[in-house]
Formats: sequence, C-alpha cells, structure tokens
Amino acid sequence: MAQSIKGPGTASGNLRGTGWMLLTGLLFVGVTGLVRALGTDMNPIQAAFIRYGFGFVLMIPLLLKIDDIRPPIKVFRLHIYRGLLHGVGVTLWFFSMARIPIAEVTALGFTAPIFTTVGAALFLGEKLRARRIGAVLIGFGGTLIILRPGFETVSIGALAQVAAAPVFAGSFLIAKKLTETESSSSIVGFLSIVVTLVLLPPALMVWRTPTGMELILLFFVAVLATAGHVTLTKAFQCAEITVTQPAQFLQLVWATLLGLIVFGEQPVLWTWVGGAIIVASATYIAHRETRIKDKSNLMDAEIVAESEPRR
Repeated sequence: MAQSIKGPGTASGNLRGTGWMLLTGLLFVGVTGLVRALGTDMNPIQAAFIRYGFGFVLMIPLLLKIDDIRPPIKVFRLHIYRGLLHGVGVTLWFFSMARIPIAEVTALGFTAPIFTTVGAALFLGEKLRARRIGAVLIGFGGTLIILRPGFETVSIGALAQVAAAPVFAGSFLIAKKLTETESSSSIVGFLSIVVTLVLLPPALMVWRTPTGMELILLFFVAVLATAGHVTLTKAFQCAEITVTQPAQFLQLVWATLLGLIVFGEQPVLWTWVGGAIIVASATYIAHRETRIKDKSNLMDAEIVAESEPRR
C-alpha cells in the first residue's frame, strides 16, 4: 500500500508535525508561566489537585466516548500505578516551578526521555546498547552542567524537578505498556480520574480556601495543558519523533523569553549549554529508537513475504 502523502516520514507530514510541536511548546510554556504566577502561597499538592480537577471536567466529553469503563483487573492496576506516579510527578513539578527559573525547569524537564530509556531497559527488557548508554551518560552530563554541584548551591526546587523526571518517565512507560491493549481515550481518561482521586486525600490535609485569582490561573493551566496534550498527540501522528524532537528545544527559548520579559529572570548560559546537550542526547535516543523500529518492521515484512505462496 502506498504511503500517505500526509503521513509520518513524508515532507508534508513532517512539516505539519513540526508545526504542531511548535504550538505544543508554546502551550506548555504558557502552563509554566501561569504556575509561576501562582507563586508559593498555595501548597503544591492542593494546586496540582485543583489543576487535575479542572482537567477532569474538561475530559468528560472524552470519557463518555470510552466503550468499556471496566477494564480487566490487571489493566486497572496499571492505571492506578500510573496515576500514583503521575500525581507525585506533577506535585514535584508544581513545587519546583514556583522556586526556580522557568528556563531551568524546562531544561531539566528534558531529562525525562533519558530516564525513560533507562527504565525501558530495567523494567521492559529492552536492550541498552553501547550507543544508548553513551547518549544517556551525555544527557546526565548536561544535567550536571545545569546544576553545577560543587560550584553552585543546588536549590531544593532544582532537586524536585530532577526527581520529577524519572517519575514522569515511569508514568510514560506504563502508558506505553497500556497502549498494547487500551485506546488513547481510555489511557488519558483514566489518568485524569486516578490523579484527581490520588491527590484528593493529601490535598484535603493541606487545604485552604483558594482565592478567585488562584482558581482562574489553575483553570487556564488545565485548559492549556489539555490543549498541549492534544497538539502533542497530533504532532506524533503527523511526523516522526526524530523530526519533532529538536523542535521541543524551542520550549527553552520561549521559557527563557517568558522568564526574562514577564518575571525579570536573567538567562544563565549554563542552562542553555546543559539544555542543548540534554536535547541532543534525547534526540539521538529517539533516532536510534526509530532506526530499530524500522529494521524490525522491515524484517517482519520480509518474513510475511517469504511465507506467501509464489505466483
């Protein structure tokens, strides 16, 4: 069958995918800006709960489209585990976002794909070859350049963001496992439900009545984050990951400009250098993933061809 002129791997598809990824970056940077404006007055657990509460409401139309709301017990457990991880990750992210520069949060967030590669080798049995190991080590080197331990005092906000990256990676790995049997609507829908329920008890323990402005900010955080996940999905549908990955680096540009213009945060050279190294590492890992996947698909096609009767 001929490849679609608009699908992944085509010039048109890659162009459209890059456009969606650029829009995704702007939306997610908007999320970080709103959370930064929220400040530190509200406990990050409560802030994360309210954000996901609004997100749950926005996801109701999608939830209504799920055919089977009662998955098998093993699948349901995976949804629960993912929700627990994601709830912890988003709380750490809210904590760090209010305490360190936006550009630094964004750069350190790029380490998540690196942790995903390590996690896939440890828990999913994927092979971690020498090139991947080298890329992972280089990526961690970029993280050290940003943090500069021994030369600068590593802030608790930076440590929280570093801790959030492997947690989000774990959430992604479970989502990857769920895609084997579950639809994207089910995966996203259950995430909204479980994270909201997971964060409810600790949020009640630290609860205070939010102001009207805080509720407005968190509502738009939910709107932009939900829209960002939609555009991110569209980017991956239109283009190869290796094409869209470099475009994600522009998030660091938008984040730096936002921090400088709106919050008066002076950009730090080391954040740019470390961020560039991390993105280059993540891009190389994505490239290797695509190459291996293409080889696997080619081998499968050859096996099918050999099994067909000769005409």
